[in-house]
Amino acid sequence: MAGILEQDTLRGRGVRRLVWGGAAALLLLPWVAMQFTDEVDWDAADFIAMGVMLLAVGMAYEIAARIARGNAYVLAAGIATGACFLTVWANLAVGILGNEGNPANALFFGVVAVAVAGSLGVLFRAGAMAWVMVATAAAQLAVCLYAWLAGLGHVFVFTGVMCAAWLAAAWLFHYAARRVA
Repeated sequence: MAGILEQDTLRGRGVRRLVWGGAAALLLLPWVAMQFTDEVDWDAADFIAMGVMLLAVGMAYEIAARIARGNAYVLAAGIATGACFLTVWANLAVGILGNEGNPANALFFGVVAVAVAGSLGVLFRAGAMAWVMVATAAAQLAVCLYAWLAGLGHVFVFTGVMCAAWLAAAWLFHYAARRVA
């Protein structure tokens, strides 16, 4: 495992094409589905929102690829970005607590804000990013507990999966920082 993490293979032209091509394919997928079924009914606002989200993912990859000195950092950034993306996507699409109209769902945007603001605040430095990811996992857990204790609903499985993602990213950022030191 250490050998794979220390390699520098996730920053090449092929990976960049995969990231941006995958984003374009994901954006086109609902349009294609709309040609065959009435179950998918996106309007311009839906495509714009998804386009902005996919652009953010692509830009996160570009930043990680420029900063990284090995696969560990890029993988950590990918996991963290994926967790942010899934949180926002699920929240906008169907809502994490109840439906998308439930105001309690705004709490989960706060978790993403911890990750984004923390990352910007530490200027994406690997060692500090590890702590940002731990703080984000703590925020995720706090939101879950608050929602449960306030009677807003419970999302224990979602919280467990997301905390695992944040902590995996933390471990990889820590590994990347140790490699540089």
